[in-house]
Amino acid sequence: MSYRITSFDQYKEQYANSVNDPENFWAEIADSFHWKSKWDKTLEWEFETPNVKWFVNGKLNITENCIDRHLGQHRDKTAIIWESNFPDRENIYLSYGELHIEVCQAANALKSMGIGKGDRVCLYMPMIPELAVAVLACARIGAIHSVVFAGFSAQALADRIEDAKCKVVITSDGLFRGNKKVELKKIVDEAVSKCSCIEHILVKKCTYEEVNWNKQTDIWWDDLIPNQATVCPAEEMDSEDPLFILYTSGSTGKPKGVVHTCGGYMVYTAYSFANVFQYDESDIYWCTADIGWITGHSYIIYGPLLNAATTVMFEGVPTWPDGGRFWQIIEKLKVNQFYTAPTAIRALMTCGEEIVIKNDLSSLKVLGTVGEPINHEAWEWYKRVIGENKVPIVDTWWQTETGGIMISGLGSFSPQKATFAGYPLPGIQPCLVDQNGVEIKENGQEGLLCVKFPWPSILRTTYGDHKRCKLTYFSSFKGMYFTGDGARRDMDGMYRIIGRVDDVINVSGHRFGTAEIENAINESEFVVESAVVGYPHEIKGQGIYAYVICDNIPSNYEMARLEILNTVVREIGPIAKPDKIQFVSGLPKTRSGKIMRRILRKVAEGEPDKLGDISTLLDPTVVSEIIKGAL
Repeated sequence: MSYRITSFDQYKEQYANSVNDPENFWAEIADSFHWKSKWDKTLEWEFETPNVKWFVNGKLNITENCIDRHLGQHRDKTAIIWESNFPDRENIYLSYGELHIEVCQAANALKSMGIGKGDRVCLYMPMIPELAVAVLACARIGAIHSVVFAGFSAQALADRIEDAKCKVVITSDGLFRGNKKVELKKIVDEAVSKCSCIEHILVKKCTYEEVNWNKQTDIWWDDLIPNQATVCPAEEMDSEDPLFILYTSGSTGKPKGVVHTCGGYMVYTAYSFANVFQYDESDIYWCTADIGWITGHSYIIYGPLLNAATTVMFEGVPTWPDGGRFWQIIEKLKVNQFYTAPTAIRALMTCGEEIVIKNDLSSLKVLGTVGEPINHEAWEWYKRVIGENKVPIVDTWWQTETGGIMISGLGSFSPQKATFAGYPLPGIQPCLVDQNGVEIKENGQEGLLCVKFPWPSILRTTYGDHKRCKLTYFSSFKGMYFTGDGARRDMDGMYRIIGRVDDVINVSGHRFGTAEIENAINESEFVVESAVVGYPHEIKGQGIYAYVICDNIPSNYEMARLEILNTVVREIGPIAKPDKIQFVSGLPKTRSGKIMRRILRKVAEGEPDKLGDISTLLDPTVVSEIIKGAL
C-alpha cells in the first residue's frame, strides 16, 4: 500500500502536506485505485449549502477495487473468515476468488428481481457472510444499500424502508445471538405490511424454522442465488453517486438517512484502515462490530477489502457462552488487529482476568476502541491485560456522518495517552470553538469540536431532506462541520472527546436522539409526557434515564413501567430501553415551555447540588420533587 505511513515523522510530513495542499494530497492517494475514467477536478466545495464533491466526474465501481483488482495476486487469499455464534461450528473461509463469484451471483439475482442503478435495497440480516455478499452485490450493480441493524423493531424497520422507498428487503428466517433466537422474517413481514414500496423479500435460511410465506413476494436465497451466472459486469458509477444510506438518530424523532458516495468514501476508508491499524499483507484483522452500524460498513467490509485484507465476521456476542469468547477467537484465528467497543471491554472486565490468561494473545499487534470515549480504567485494563503492556491502543474517534476514522493513533508509532483519541489523520482539520463560534487556538482548552475543511468521506446529504443535513451539521458555526461533540485539546495538541453536547445519548456506542425515545415512550397508553437524558453507566458508558408523567396510572407502578418498556421495544427495539424510569408529576420547563434537560441530566448524574439557576422555571417546585424521587 503506497499510502501507508510508517513513522511519526512521516505522519507529521503527510499531515502538513494534507493541510497545505489537500487537493494534491488526496489526488495522489486516489491514484492508487482503479478508475474507469479519471476525475476532471479533485474537489468542489462550500459548507453554506452544503455542497461537497470529490473526484468530480471520476468513474469507478467500488467492488472492482474491493475484489476484482486483487484477483491476480490474491485470488486464493482469504477475504472473509466467518465465526459462528456457536463455538463448536466450523469457520467459513471465503477467498477473494470465491467472494467474487458469490457477489456476482447475488448481483445477478438482484437484477433478476428488477433492481438496478439507483434503486434502494434494505438489508436486515444476521452477521453471516451473505450480509457482506449482499452489501457488495448492491454496490456491484449501483443499487443503494440500506443496512438496518437486526435488533430494531418492526416499526423502526418500516420507518427506514419507507423513508428510502426500498424495493427489496434481504433478510433471513431468523438469527442466533448468544442463547437467544430472533425471528427476523416475522419482524420483516410486520414491517413490510406497513410499507407500500416493497416488491420482494429475499430470505436466507439460518435457523431453519418454519416461516410465513407469500409466494408473490418471498424468495429463498438458496433457490435463487446458486443458479445465477458467476460473472456480473460492474456498473459504472460516478464518484458522487450514492453508495449507501445508513440511518442514525438525531435530535428529532425521525431517524436521519446519512448518505455516503462512491469515490470519496472508497478513498478515505481504504486510507484510514491501512494507517490506523497498520495492516500487513498476512495479518488477520477482526472488528467485532455489527455491519448494521457504520463501523461494520467501513471497517469490516469496505476498508479491509479495499486493502486486500483478511477480515473476520463474528455472529455472536462477547459474553456467550462465557466471557472468554473474544479471547478464544483471537487465539484460534491468531488475530493481529482487534477492534471493539469500550462497552464490550467494560463488560468483559467484570468476568475477571483468569478467563483471559487461559488464552494465547501473543498474535496481537494493535488494539482498537470505537463508538464512544473510553474511560481511564477500561483503557488501562485493555492495555495491561489484553495487550500485556506491549500492544498499542488506537482510540478512534469518528461518526456515521464522517464515514471513516478522523482522530486516532496510527498503530504503534503515535504517542498514546489514556482516554485521548490523539491526533487527526492527514486530511482532517479539526478545531475547537466557543459557543459563539470563535475558534479556540490555544492548547490546554476545551470547546466544541468542529472540522474546517472537507475530507473525502464526509456525508453528502441526509436522504430526501438536504435542508435537515444543513441544519444539523453546517448551520451551527459558519464555514464548519459541527460534530455535536465537546472535546479538550491538551498542551501537546492531542484531542480527548468529552461527549455529546446536543440531545443525543450514546448507549454502548449506539446513538439515539432523545426525541426518538421520548416519542416511543409517549405511545404508551399511560404516558402524558416524558423526557429522557443520558447518565453515566459503568458498562454502557451512558444509560437512558426517563422522567415520565402518567395519567390514569394503575396502582401498581410496575405495570406502567413494563408497559413503557414494551412500548419502546415495539417502537425502536430492545437497545433503546430506558435503564431507569422515574414517575414525576411535572417537568422543569421555562415559561416558553422548553424542557430544561441540563437540570434533569444533573439529577440523573447524582449531582442535584449543581443545578445552577432555576429561578426562570415556570414552576421551580417541580425540581424539588424530582430530586426527592430520584432513583
